[in-house]
Amino acid sequence: MDFFKLKSKGTNVTTEVRAGFTTFLTMLYIVPVNALILSAAGMPYDALVSATALITIIACVINGFWSNTPIAMSTGMGLNAYFAFVLVGQMHIPWQSALGIVFVSGMIFLILSFTKFRSWMINSISEDLRRAISAGIGTFIAFIGLQQMGIITNSEATLVTLGNFSDKNVLLGVLGIIIVIAFYIKKIKGAFIFAIIATALIGWIFGIAEFPKEFFSLPASIAPIAFELDILSALKFAFIPVIITFFITDLFDTLGTLAGVGFRAGLFKKGSVELEKTLEADAAASVLSGLIGVSTTTSFVESASGVEEGGRSGLTAICTGAFFVLTIFMIPLFKAIPANAIYPVLVMVGILMFAELKNINFADKSVAIAAFLIVIMMPLTYSITYGLSFGFTAYVITKLLTKEFKDINIGVILIFAISVMAFIVH
Repeated sequence: MDFFKLKSKGTNVTTEVRAGFTTFLTMLYIVPVNALILSAAGMPYDALVSATALITIIACVINGFWSNTPIAMSTGMGLNAYFAFVLVGQMHIPWQSALGIVFVSGMIFLILSFTKFRSWMINSISEDLRRAISAGIGTFIAFIGLQQMGIITNSEATLVTLGNFSDKNVLLGVLGIIIVIAFYIKKIKGAFIFAIIATALIGWIFGIAEFPKEFFSLPASIAPIAFELDILSALKFAFIPVIITFFITDLFDTLGTLAGVGFRAGLFKKGSVELEKTLEADAAASVLSGLIGVSTTTSFVESASGVEEGGRSGLTAICTGAFFVLTIFMIPLFKAIPANAIYPVLVMVGILMFAELKNINFADKSVAIAAFLIVIMMPLTYSITYGLSFGFTAYVITKLLTKEFKDINIGVILIFAISVMAFIVH
């Protein structure tokens, strides 16, 4: 175990295994949630369960061995919803082409992982705008969760309105939101998965969904979705803004997670090789996501739970991945869980991401305007791409109007150009 430098990191095998199991519990929800979301794109649910578990295992193991950090990885929340409900559902892109977009954006991320581009891009964009992007994605996925549960629905008069609260499925969704918020406030480890189980039990008891006849089965094949990506169709000019959106969102999501989890625990120092290697592992996993048949992989903030348990090395991540092997055999249980027991998690994740707004400097007029447009336009246009485009376009224009030219650098101009391109292509 000297490979993981446990002694120098102040940990041991027992602590690392316990930390890995803790992280596993807190992010277990991603398997049924991701499978449910991507199945809305017409992809087979059973294969998605296996594929989600498989990419989680592979990503965690790769990161554990390559970077020796306790950061767990899986398919990212936000981009999976963007994949299913926007690219496939709204833009009518075949899911095979959407997987091609995931692969191409992952390849860009991987190639740039061995250059200074990432640090240059991050340094070019203010921390305030990065936080606004996180908050915007939070409002977007919360909106999707509320919509899928029927708590809000479409209206010809007002576009959206309150759903039918006499519908028992809607009421189950409302109850699910209350339960997941309560579990989170009480700081219950594994709050998300336990909230899903508690809501599902209520659904089964009151006949809203059928109680599972069995809980375990042999793993489903990933053949229906693995290597089905269409890379050539993803290389169309019209998809450039979408590819950039996947790349930028994954980049910011990963760096935000690593900053929040790693730096607080003293895992990453300035110029840390471990930080660079973690980013490289994340990029490699994103490429594999498209090949295996799921949306983009990213570092999970739930890794913080394992760090709090004392996890400090890659052995924690490897143990997390190993525990995910169990989920491959749980398809009957996952299929029996009512959808409205799962979607409340999207709302809770949205709330947590939206909380980033508290750290934004709204005294800066340009930041305030850009942040508002990013947050409000992502759900209103049903698109992360257009939310980013509105925000960065407004940011550059207001900086020019206020003659604050020092804040307009090459990186900002590049994203501004991509934002304008998104509107032209549309």
